[in-house]
Amino acid sequence: MGFQKELIMNWKKEIDELRKREKLSEKMGGAEKLKKQKENNRLNIRERIKKLLDDKSFHEIGKIAGNAQYNKTGDLENFTPANFIVGRGKINKKNVVIGGDDFTVRGGAADASIREKQIMAEQMANELQLPLIRLIEGTGGGGSVKSIDTDSRTYIPANPGWEWVIDNLSTVPVIALGLGPVAGLGAARLVTSHFSIMVENVSQLFVAGPPVVKRLGQDLTKEELGGSEIHSKNGAVDIFVKSEDEAFEITKKILSYLPQSVYELPQRGEKTDDPERKDEWLLEAIPKDRRKIYKMRKIINTLVDKKSFIEVGKNYGQSVITGLARVDGWPVALLAGDPYYYGGGWTADSSNKVTRFIDVAETFHLPVINLVDNPGFLIGLQSEKQATIRHGARALAAVYQATVPWCSVIIRKVFGVAGAAHMNASRYHYRFAWPSGDWGSLPVEGGIEAAYKSDLEKSDNPELLLKEIEEKMEKVRSPFRTAEAFIAEEIIDPRDTRKYLSEFVNLTSKLRKKGKTKFGLRP
Repeated sequence: MGFQKELIMNWKKEIDELRKREKLSEKMGGAEKLKKQKENNRLNIRERIKKLLDDKSFHEIGKIAGNAQYNKTGDLENFTPANFIVGRGKINKKNVVIGGDDFTVRGGAADASIREKQIMAEQMANELQLPLIRLIEGTGGGGSVKSIDTDSRTYIPANPGWEWVIDNLSTVPVIALGLGPVAGLGAARLVTSHFSIMVENVSQLFVAGPPVVKRLGQDLTKEELGGSEIHSKNGAVDIFVKSEDEAFEITKKILSYLPQSVYELPQRGEKTDDPERKDEWLLEAIPKDRRKIYKMRKIINTLVDKKSFIEVGKNYGQSVITGLARVDGWPVALLAGDPYYYGGGWTADSSNKVTRFIDVAETFHLPVINLVDNPGFLIGLQSEKQATIRHGARALAAVYQATVPWCSVIIRKVFGVAGAAHMNASRYHYRFAWPSGDWGSLPVEGGIEAAYKSDLEKSDNPELLLKEIEEKMEKVRSPFRTAEAFIAEEIIDPRDTRKYLSEFVNLTSKLRKKGKTKFGLRP
């Protein structure tokens, strides 16, 4: 017993040294840098991790890694921790991998980093099959001109560990939060994710920051160059929030809709809403006048479980709404046309938005619900300049490559090639139509004059003839005529839609398959 006690005591000096180094690492970039971080209305990395993870769940790895200075006797004199913190923790009692940049240490630049920590975060998430949370600020481990001071050389660019970054897109949920100015490699890490989040007026995203861009003759502030006004509209970032706290809350909510990895299935949440709930106002949700618009988001929030809808890419490709939701507790990927923008017509941007979102649904085995109001591809010179048909065809390919359960509800318009993308026509048609459904190769309003041009030119009263043709067409375009031919399988009372969607998610839950898909996310 005495010998054992003596042996244990022999290591006390080393344990004390370990605790000393751990305490030094917690000082991060020092009091001044931490004060500046706070003055800039940003949390430091350790505060972020503590807020995001379940209480006392964080297991840090490599805490004492960093740059140490020793005196002549070989004793530790000073210590600067690595500017990247990594470890495992829990969010809502589920394991995750989390890695974050410490902006207080050289602004996250590579000359203050130990790159293996960042690489290990990606590899750990991949091999343990756990969701990965990236907290990004600064260059995210990218380069700094000051590295010349220490290395006395330049280097050929490479992104070590990028093979894990890419493979994770097909393996585990990756949520990246831009929590300050994010540039270079940090910017690439932010967008190479399934869901990217930025804080308005606090976060910015750029390939290179204002000082570098100024050399091109463009004198811009960080916000002017890469703020939310730009990136919320170009599709680079998915979700914008008002505060870091909101960013953490939306991260937790998104994770609750996703599996731990592609080798599991999304889990059903609590049943908090009546699956057969009817809302009477749906009977008048769609105006009789086809020229009038309506609020699709109100319809979405009525049909899904209450307060479950998370919109993704709200200000980008605005003619299409995308987001996650629950129906009878089951997580779903939801698409919808928004008639407020181009009548719901697909642009190049909205087509790319659809493609990416379907890729996410396919990767994580989420059934798709598509609320359809699509008059076709946007037409005109601008549409042709943007190669809309190319991007639209890519979206159509994504629809046809998808294997997850798919349900389409035709709310109003379905026209042309883009309209045909509302589902894979070769699959079983799990499809419903509202009485407001209106479909064809092209909208009647835009095609009568062209189709009957010769007749109208010959007529003594072309206005009267046009009116007669329109009245005839109005009767022919009735959805009941289509249903007679069994081309529209079911026309339903809009008030019953939620009941049918609940049936869909329950019937098809057993059809979802675990594992990697043929097509992972294309960032």
